[in-house]
Amino acid sequence: MHNAAFAALGLNWRYFAFEVDPKNLRAAIEGARAMHFAGLNLTVPHKLLAVDMVDELDASAKMWGAVNTIKFETGKDGKTFARGSNTDADAMVSSLLDELQIELRGKKVLLLGGGGAGRTAALKLAAENVAELFLVNRTVSKAEEIAGEINKQFPSVTISVGYPKSNVDLVLNATSLGLKPEDGSPLDEKQFSLKQTRAVYDMIYKPAETKLLVAAKAAGCKTANGIGMLVQQGAKAFKILTGQPAPVAVMRRAVEGSVYGI
Repeated sequence: MHNAAFAALGLNWRYFAFEVDPKNLRAAIEGARAMHFAGLNLTVPHKLLAVDMVDELDASAKMWGAVNTIKFETGKDGKTFARGSNTDADAMVSSLLDELQIELRGKKVLLLGGGGAGRTAALKLAAENVAELFLVNRTVSKAEEIAGEINKQFPSVTISVGYPKSNVDLVLNATSLGLKPEDGSPLDEKQFSLKQTRAVYDMIYKPAETKLLVAAKAAGCKTANGIGMLVQQGAKAFKILTGQPAPVAVMRRAVEGSVYGI
């Protein structure tokens, strides 16, 4: 999507993908800096690790405690420094509005997952003034840790660990369950029925329909996968790295063509 955007704007830029072992992340960032890259995007499991590997965090990275975009800039002393940003949180909110027409203020949300993506999502949902937030994670202590953090930062939000007994407005999957064909659903339907919600959002975009989304459609829910969030976070990263507004429609067509062959 980035290369399609560069071409659309006539920029002589190139975007490359590199697989980096977490133990080599610092060396990879320093290598990119030394080779005069404009910047980097990071995916799991690097987003949390990178917080301590950049020279400066912008407001978004400080707020959400994760870095998915690094921009290399030249300071007044002539030295290059690395500024970390997070474009995921805003992209999630934009995508929920665009794909499901959900404005989060005052809503009840069940969030599945307490890893890096789950933590960022939970904090952003609280910042958007949801009325109630229910956190479910395989490791309960992680969910409890996030709940404690939200209680301190956003005391007006009612937060619980575990499945709700009543209906919610949205179920949001921030786990990786669904990426592999053999994966089951991240939702325990013995504890929560999809009939108890009107909308389900899965951050996974490949496959286009996870088992969770198939079940949600069958239950009559509005559904969306994570392709909108992918494009929106990419568009925000594009603006940070190039200083130019991203051609979002071009980027989305490129992603859909690559992922779904359409």
